[in-house]
Amino acid sequence: MEKIFIKNRKNQKLAVVIEKSKNQKGLSFVMHGLGGYKEQKNIRTMTQAFLDNDYTVVTFDTANTFGESDGCYDDATVTNYYEDLEDVLDWSKSQAWYQEPFCLTGHSLGGISVALFAEKFPWKVKALAPIATVVSGKLSAEKERTPEDKKEFNNWKKYGYKEVSSNSKPGMNGKLKWSHMEDRMRYDLLLEVGKLTMPVLLIVGTKDTSTPVDQQKILFEALPIGAKELHVIDGAPHTIRESEHLDILYGFFDKWIKGLK
Repeated sequence: MEKIFIKNRKNQKLAVVIEKSKNQKGLSFVMHGLGGYKEQKNIRTMTQAFLDNDYTVVTFDTANTFGESDGCYDDATVTNYYEDLEDVLDWSKSQAWYQEPFCLTGHSLGGISVALFAEKFPWKVKALAPIATVVSGKLSAEKERTPEDKKEFNNWKKYGYKEVSSNSKPGMNGKLKWSHMEDRMRYDLLLEVGKLTMPVLLIVGTKDTSTPVDQQKILFEALPIGAKELHVIDGAPHTIRESEHLDILYGFFDKWIKGLK
């Protein structure tokens, strides 16, 4: 395992980890979600599935998250996540282990980022796994909410920020700006979903209230007919942390990776 720091287009420091395979059969990039980081249990589980199948794997912390990279969580947007993904991919081109096409995996905000890249450059992507992905800003805004959640959402817009505490890193807190939602509204995977002709793996938990099952089904149905899969993990939340759910997640990934040509 090698950890280095590179600069993104805004001259911010990004922490990047490269785990090289001695017998490299493929290359994969695995991306965390909003407020996530490369060492999260779900990210490590998906990474391990690729490593166990002789892939070299690159993980990184975007700017504006609770990781080792520059920036402030308060300023996180789909745009900043997507641009950081592009910048890591561009940097990777100069490395000896780089190869195309590669696999892209992302969770939540990382999911929409890798899928947007795959829509823009489908020939570069061997296979795509947007897990518990944001499908569009529109669906994020219109999803069903409990009265308490609805009040929180309205206050977010009213006051211009919402207070957030990390469940994965206790003690890490932030104030996510409403401009995050305004930025998210600019994006919709369904607009160019027809370009996602590579194998696509979707996984979501039944207790995911952020990117719920019904939204994943909308994306699944819109994907071109072909090598696409949607798996639902009973009892799993948006960010998977429990060992029983992580084992199921690993199993889905391991089987999927083994089936890639």
